[in-house]
Amino acid sequence: MLKTRFTEMFGVEVPITCGGMTRVGKAELIAAVANAGALGFLTALTPGSPEALVKEIKKTRELTNKPFGINLTILPSINPIPYDEYRQVICESGCKVVETAGNNPQPHLPAFKAAGVKVIHKCVTARHAVKAESIGVDCVSIDGFECAGHPGEEDIGGLVLFPVTTAKLKIPVIASGGIADARGLVAALALGCEGANMGTRFMATKEAPIHEKVKAALVANDERATDMIFRTMHNSSRVARNAISQKVVEIEKRGGAKFEDVRDLVAGTRGGVVYDTGDTDYGIWSAGQTQGLIHDIPTCKELVDRLVSEAESIIRKRLEALVA
Repeated sequence: MLKTRFTEMFGVEVPITCGGMTRVGKAELIAAVANAGALGFLTALTPGSPEALVKEIKKTRELTNKPFGINLTILPSINPIPYDEYRQVICESGCKVVETAGNNPQPHLPAFKAAGVKVIHKCVTARHAVKAESIGVDCVSIDGFECAGHPGEEDIGGLVLFPVTTAKLKIPVIASGGIADARGLVAALALGCEGANMGTRFMATKEAPIHEKVKAALVANDERATDMIFRTMHNSSRVARNAISQKVVEIEKRGGAKFEDVRDLVAGTRGGVVYDTGDTDYGIWSAGQTQGLIHDIPTCKELVDRLVSEAESIIRKRLEALVA
């Protein structure tokens, strides 16, 4: 059994989280993660409305009686998103943990605190993590450059970012990005973190609500099979390398690219088709460098049990044996 401040604070059995993943963090996956003893996050915006989120929470509760959380990613949008309504749903849901990401969560913190909801905020730099602690979040999830999605613009890998961040904070820190097996989990703990967050690795599980061809691609791909897009627009995003991501990279290489030049290529609806149909070249979809560490498609329980068992073995047999 691996016991940390994170497991104690959030009432879970293992120091592992499945962070919010757009179009992937749905009831069937998050309930399976919870039943495996880890902490998973429904993505609040994926169902499409606050009312639909209520139904997704109910569905998750029908599948598990263990703790799970909700991810609320706060970003600018062409069409205004009713974040206050989503926040109200979360506060009234009975869920006691929320993962915030994107913009500063400070405007939402008083309501979450009043409802007894603990807040984990996702950051990509140590200075942002320090700011998050100062405004009162309970825990920070820090994303290294290896992660899927948005790693920020400073290109700091987890081996440096994790200990730099934990040295500056008093609250628990979760390592995110570049972790998909027990070795990564043990490394995160050794670097001062209280647990590890995995996204790409949980996509390649039986319960992940995406097409089997996408899961097969995650297994077949190696650590080089990602592209960083939107770099020239200062909104870097790591995605699985495919025909579309390569087109976007080429457009950016020409210089002076604007979002309007790639808008149709990167539309979220195209990414949704990838997950639904298994056509992995139809649109962009997020995947991290951990693809090189994924070799099978287990159930969530099989994956979590394996990680914990192998982590304990590494600590007891490998690391203790190194001490003379």
